[in-house]
Amino acid sequence: MNFELKTLNRARLCAEKCDALLVLVPQEMASGNDALSRLIAAATRAGDFEAKPGNLLQAYRPEGLAATRLLLVGVGDGSPRHVRSAVLAAMAALKSGKALRLVLCLSLLKDAAGQAIHPALLSCGDASYQYSATKSKVPNKHFQRAVVAVADAPAAKAAFAKACGLAQGIALAREWGNRPANHATPEKLAGAARELAKLPRISAQILGPKEVAKLGMGSFTAVARGSEEPLRFIVLRYQGALKNQAPVVLVGKGITFDTGGISIKPAGEMDEMKFDMCGAASVLGTFRTLAALQPKLNVVGLIPACENMPDGRAIKPGDVVSSMSGLTIEILNTDAEGRLVLCDALTYAERFKPRAVVDIATLTGACVVALGGVRSGMFSSNDALAQSLMEAGERSLDLCWRMPLDDIYAEGLKSNFADIANVAGRAGGAVTAAKFLQRFAGKFPWAHLDIAGTAWKSGAAKGSTGRPVALLVEYLLSQTESSPAKPSRPKSVKSRSPAARA
Repeated sequence: MNFELKTLNRARLCAEKCDALLVLVPQEMASGNDALSRLIAAATRAGDFEAKPGNLLQAYRPEGLAATRLLLVGVGDGSPRHVRSAVLAAMAALKSGKALRLVLCLSLLKDAAGQAIHPALLSCGDASYQYSATKSKVPNKHFQRAVVAVADAPAAKAAFAKACGLAQGIALAREWGNRPANHATPEKLAGAARELAKLPRISAQILGPKEVAKLGMGSFTAVARGSEEPLRFIVLRYQGALKNQAPVVLVGKGITFDTGGISIKPAGEMDEMKFDMCGAASVLGTFRTLAALQPKLNVVGLIPACENMPDGRAIKPGDVVSSMSGLTIEILNTDAEGRLVLCDALTYAERFKPRAVVDIATLTGACVVALGGVRSGMFSSNDALAQSLMEAGERSLDLCWRMPLDDIYAEGLKSNFADIANVAGRAGGAVTAAKFLQRFAGKFPWAHLDIAGTAWKSGAAKGSTGRPVALLVEYLLSQTESSPAKPSRPKSVKSRSPAARA
């Protein structure tokens, strides 16, 4: 969808020709003598409309307005959450029609530039997104253009530009997350990175199997062994600051399809394992937004991309492999492959002397059980980094929740035959997965985002969500004005014993 920012007061709004006029109405609204204000006042007096969050009232060719359809939607106190839910509800109501040109009116809100533009525009883009890459017929495109009407366009310009850039990044992440595995192979992901490198300040380097083997990435290579699709290690760079400024490194899990390997998954819903590269997709989307916004910081994106297949060459439970760090890993479950590709990428990240490293992965079903689809699980060895990510999630409405990293959780990762095992028991699976990654992230401030519950939806609404692009972008933008996190990481909390906890 294309967005345009425009100053429209109530009188000019009434004369604006469009297929649909969507008006966000707060509970506290100044009265007026124009046709729109009179209509809202009359509907409120009659009890047909109340500006509670999500309340809707529709009208066809309302008198005194040039719009074909009018939707009044309540936003309560006008908070970002209420704006988001209101726009999503209104867009869902409009989907049954054939509206091409939409006017989204934020003029009645007190602080449209500061609070409402971000959730309103992103919700509009989210609702209008349609997947078509592998369909023989392109679906009818509703909402091709949206005019965002505010009381003062110059004052809202910066917020509007940020929201537009973010919408582009989220759409890209959703697109690659949604593509079937045969249309989103490791090489095709590398192609997406090459396309991004055509944008300002972005460069891409693609490493193949020989280069990765030469680096000593034995863990990553082991996962890719069972697939006929050759692995790709993608290195993206955004250079927005001086070269000597330490970058933030984003590491996105890029398992383009996950059968589970020899520890094969059940057939039911295995098709959704095409979404196992949504961490990689979120890195691609974040770089798309960086190119649009041009912030003054340096960012590196690392994507270890491969398939996890049960070929005769595939790794087996009980195999021991050597990681780039030198640590040996006993593979007890080949379906815990994400951590095996991420650990080598985390070691590779050391060469950039990063100010912080954040890995993003659809890592564990245990995190879905713990947090559902509302918040991503966030684990960090650095309190300042964890706090920055939590605050970025709240501001962007792309929520995360900090999970524990007690040392005792690592007990189950001990191995009789290697330095570390790739899985522990079922209990606390999201935490033990994070503890595994922590072993490879000791030389920089590090955080891990487990997005297994938030990266996609199942059922009738099946599809990628584009999360956590909004969280990552908000965090990165906050780093343009802050000092880097201190490299020394706080000690993990040590539990005394299982008996003591009980």
